[in-house]
Amino acid sequence: MFAGRGRGKIRPPRRAILSGGELDFEREWSSLSVSLRNIHTKNASTLSFEELYRNAYKLVLKKKGEPLYNRVKEFEQDWLANEVRPQILEELPPSLLAAYNGAHLTVNEKRVAGERLLRSLKSAWEDHNLTMNMITDVLMYMDRVYCSDNRKPSIFTASMGQFRDHVLRASLPDHGSLTLAALLYRVILDQIQMDRDGDIINTALLRSCAYMLEGLYETEDEQEQNKLYITSFEPEFLAASAEYYRFEGSSMVARGDASNFCKQALQAAMNEQDRCRSTLSTLTAPKIRAVVENDLVKKNLPEMISQESTGVKHMLDNDRLPDLEMVYELSSWVDPRKEELKKAVQKRIVEQGEDINSTAKNASDAPSEKASKTDADKGNETAKAAPEKPINQQTAAAIKWVDDVLQLKDKYDQVLENAFKSDQGLQTGFTRSFSDFINGFERSSEYLSLFFDENMKKGIKGKTETEVDMLLDKGITLLRYISDKDMFERYYKKHLSRRLLMKRSISMDAERQMISKMKMEVGNTFTQRIEAMFRDMSISEDLTASYKKRMRDLDGADSQKADLDVNVLTATMWPLDAMGPLDRDGEKKPTCIFPPGIDRIRQSFEKFYLDKHSGRQLTWQGNMGTADLRAYFSEMKGKKTRDLNVSTYCMVILLLFNDLPPGNHLSYEEIQARTNIPDNELMRNLQSLAVAPKTRILVKEPMSKDVKKDDKFYFNEKFTSQFQRIKVGVVASGNKVENVDERQQTEQRLDEERGHAIEAAIVRTMKQRKELKHQQLITEVIQQLTARFSPDVNLLKKKIESLIEREYLERVGDIDRPAYRYMA
Repeated sequence: MFAGRGRGKIRPPRRAILSGGELDFEREWSSLSVSLRNIHTKNASTLSFEELYRNAYKLVLKKKGEPLYNRVKEFEQDWLANEVRPQILEELPPSLLAAYNGAHLTVNEKRVAGERLLRSLKSAWEDHNLTMNMITDVLMYMDRVYCSDNRKPSIFTASMGQFRDHVLRASLPDHGSLTLAALLYRVILDQIQMDRDGDIINTALLRSCAYMLEGLYETEDEQEQNKLYITSFEPEFLAASAEYYRFEGSSMVARGDASNFCKQALQAAMNEQDRCRSTLSTLTAPKIRAVVENDLVKKNLPEMISQESTGVKHMLDNDRLPDLEMVYELSSWVDPRKEELKKAVQKRIVEQGEDINSTAKNASDAPSEKASKTDADKGNETAKAAPEKPINQQTAAAIKWVDDVLQLKDKYDQVLENAFKSDQGLQTGFTRSFSDFINGFERSSEYLSLFFDENMKKGIKGKTETEVDMLLDKGITLLRYISDKDMFERYYKKHLSRRLLMKRSISMDAERQMISKMKMEVGNTFTQRIEAMFRDMSISEDLTASYKKRMRDLDGADSQKADLDVNVLTATMWPLDAMGPLDRDGEKKPTCIFPPGIDRIRQSFEKFYLDKHSGRQLTWQGNMGTADLRAYFSEMKGKKTRDLNVSTYCMVILLLFNDLPPGNHLSYEEIQARTNIPDNELMRNLQSLAVAPKTRILVKEPMSKDVKKDDKFYFNEKFTSQFQRIKVGVVASGNKVENVDERQQTEQRLDEERGHAIEAAIVRTMKQRKELKHQQLITEVIQQLTARFSPDVNLLKKKIESLIEREYLERVGDIDRPAYRYMA
């Protein structure tokens, strides 16, 4: 409360006061009332407060506490009604009353008139407060004894209520029910509006009047919630503020500038908080904050977020992180989950992701320069030098797709961290959006695997260990979004097998690091077969070393002139179907016919291997190997031999020309018949040997870019090269990205594998649970398989039926609520 209202210690009066006869109350009150008037008129310098206290004490002691209490209240009521209030009304500007009734005043006139009323009320309140503190000291014994015993409010509290009723709430003469309180509230609201409009106001004066309202109560028990400030003024202030911010919000929306809206909304909230601290009361701070949030932000923010030209989409596209941070802050005020913001950002992520998907699809489907040439052009065109190892058009599209997605991911990671404060809810929404557009692109698994393939072959060359680690982490991030991880595993194994067998990987450490990261991300089951591929390569090295030692230990007649390195692959762990053992109809391809010298070596190794591992079967993959040959060119200047690094099929073809007299040729049909190499592989290898300008070991007639079945081939005695060692690269069989037919085959094989996985999961679940309801079984199987792929419910039902037919399961229960029992 107030400083003057402290209770002093009551000294016991002298014994003489207690003696004597009947006390004359009227005479004592007459003397006391004169003293009270002198206190009010600030003429108390000659008064003895000790004597006044004794007089009041005697009255209470003589059981005159009740009349004394009532007389003081009547005195204060009369003083307020006849002295204080008329003085305030005398200083009340007529223009203020006119403005209240609708007259127009300029801002300056309104401010000056309002401040006169505020000063008048401030002065009256402070005087009343001061004098009542002094009077309370005089009547301290009455408060302590009479008021306490009879549960009456203290004289100070009672006089505050009288100020409320007879000054603030008394009707103004000739103005009906209009009160000073109503006029005061109107003035304060007008002053605050001027402050909002940028005009200068007397904040200290307003704060004093707000302080007055905080010191007055609706009831005499003086509870916090009954402060006049809270019950009367604050509702009007909040209502006027709500109307103001509704209008301001509509104006901002009409202007259509989302960034400016956010700035003004944040500034408005800050200004209101400052206003409560310096002008009104801190009690209002949370309530006016709620008004700004509800009437300015909540009603208009969704429309601002969705603005096409200035909203969240525009901010994201132009990297306006400060603006996005403001949108996030405003969203957090009105919605803890930030649903509108999350929806807008998710929508934009999906739109940009679908643009990336469309660009990749268009680039992949676009005809290459080679494909656009006419047959006539091809027939007349001779082989010209081309850049070494140009990147394939569809492969480039795949790499670009991954790079674009990673750039988009980096962009939104920055947005999340710097603008959205790493909000967990928004991060979950971002993850869902990336997952949606990535899984909406049917080649996402294949393209991601190609991205790893290209980087493992040449992309990480020259990079530091930290840079390699960052690159792999980015790829793993995309893998996290892919739902059909079994599809990615299939492509990754296909590309990895070629890197391992063709020794194209730059760093085996990086390969193993990648497997380790995948294991951490998707579990051991995902990487079991991939790890088995590395084990096969390691075992093959030891096996080759043992075989070579065995050959060295044999007699000279049994030793072999050719050196052999063999990779023995476990058929169930390697993607042999992707490596070419089957043709497009799924039939086993014919075995290559090796030259006699090579075939003896092959048989020798088979015998060595099967002696160690009886019962196994070896199938030779001629399309996956390489060979080093030494060739003799009679017309080459200087040293006439060159070392050639060729594919296994190229070796088989070239060795045919060893037994051919100079100048003779072999036709395509003859080569095919003597080697049994499949047509598509034979054409690719003959192109490498007879068409590529820098490795034209054979001469083709007629000369053209394409190999046809009626072509003839000669050994090129005139071949020259400045290099001693020459690598003959095999012409690509086509795009590394699968064509439509290959894609269909991959999906068919994957569907078969998924069918087996579903059946295994059903049997595993039922074997453990023995009996389950239909829906429970479906749910548990889906939970088991979701980590690898999203099972189709219809396929699940078919597999359940199949297992019932094969007597792994049986039905129990009725048709409406089916359940199943495991049959051991």
